[in-house]
Amino acid sequence: MEKWRATSNLRRSLKSILNRQLSSVSEFRYLNEKRSCQSSFNLIRDCKSLGQVNAIQHRCFSSASTLVQRNPSFSTLNSDDISYFKGLLGEKSVIQDEDRLETVNTDWMHKYKGSSKLLLLPRSTEEVAQILRYCNSRCLAVVPQGGNTGLVGGSVPVFDEVIVNVSSMKNIISFDKVSGILVCEAGCILENLISFLDNQGFIMPLDLGAKGSCQIGGNVSTNAGGLRLVRYGSLHENVLGLEAVLANGDVLDMLGTLRKDNTGYDLKHLFIGSEGSLGIVTKVSILTPPKLSSVNIAFLACNDYSSCQKLLMEAKRKLGEILSAFEFLDTEAMNLVLHQFDGVRNPLPASMHNFYILIETTGSDESYNRANNSKEDQRNTNKANDGGRRIKLDGCKLHVLAREQECRSCGWLVRTMRREFGHWILRFHQR
Repeated sequence: MEKWRATSNLRRSLKSILNRQLSSVSEFRYLNEKRSCQSSFNLIRDCKSLGQVNAIQHRCFSSASTLVQRNPSFSTLNSDDISYFKGLLGEKSVIQDEDRLETVNTDWMHKYKGSSKLLLLPRSTEEVAQILRYCNSRCLAVVPQGGNTGLVGGSVPVFDEVIVNVSSMKNIISFDKVSGILVCEAGCILENLISFLDNQGFIMPLDLGAKGSCQIGGNVSTNAGGLRLVRYGSLHENVLGLEAVLANGDVLDMLGTLRKDNTGYDLKHLFIGSEGSLGIVTKVSILTPPKLSSVNIAFLACNDYSSCQKLLMEAKRKLGEILSAFEFLDTEAMNLVLHQFDGVRNPLPASMHNFYILIETTGSDESYNRANNSKEDQRNTNKANDGGRRIKLDGCKLHVLAREQECRSCGWLVRTMRREFGHWILRFHQR
């Protein structure tokens, strides 16, 4: 019944948006408005209505860009708007301080900067709905924001949009140990969810270098991949349901916790990866796998990219269900990380190699996994013992660093530092 009701609400809301002028529709803006070029993939953006096109912006996947003008049909903030939001949220949740606005107006890479004059911090779904309902009536443009850790500028304003940040919505609503289903609000920081589940004997199917700042609502809205995608798949496979607020303030309750649900339309997939263009995700229901006791890490060096591909095929074929991560690192990225961060050591200090691969396996039986790995080495290496430093897989020569947790922190630290170091790398190449 809830799924049928959500479908009906979405149909009614979309029909209303299609039939109304832009003066009564609030628009969600994201990175594609920063860029426009000729492309076969067109998105209708600034328009009098979605049925009567006034102008078309083209989605571009290259670096070509043109100046985008603010649509004059959108209203600008006034004192009455500020008073309304203060009455709704309280003064502490209505931010006009220039220093705080400077942070939320700028993306993590410092490539894009908006000029928003207002940051709103709702604490509940109802407050989000009232904000969007009001903005819709006033024709105020809105940009949803979570942890603002994205690397493509999608979470910052293009012009002076109202920023709706869900970081105050950070409650864990429920967790079922039998099914492993977690229900939480969109503002929960990913690392906090990982810690919570670790204490319960479970793990998040998603892990990112930005986990200390990114939020689960933003992860879902961008369909973030992360380190564990090889094992657990994308969020399309792990999110069981969600709650979202449309631009006109309608709340879609799709927060199901049933894994096998073949009733009606599966609307949640429209919002996963939509980057806030359809609505603001406010709650998430996600399936979490149990934490396994056996974790092994191997760090390997390859001379060419073809060898990396061969290694990936062999890892999938011979490690099978225990393969949980396969990470790629080239020599330039390795050099930059090693020279700029303290405490990160070269796993293979003798010489630098062209490419590096980090492989993680997770299983329930450490002795079984270790025995299987040892047997696999015996079939594929000239040094068939645990201390062997060189293996051969279909003509692919690789140097093995370790196969135990002793290199876990070192390996994942290198992987995480690559993400944190991305801003410096970009600026280095632009000079």
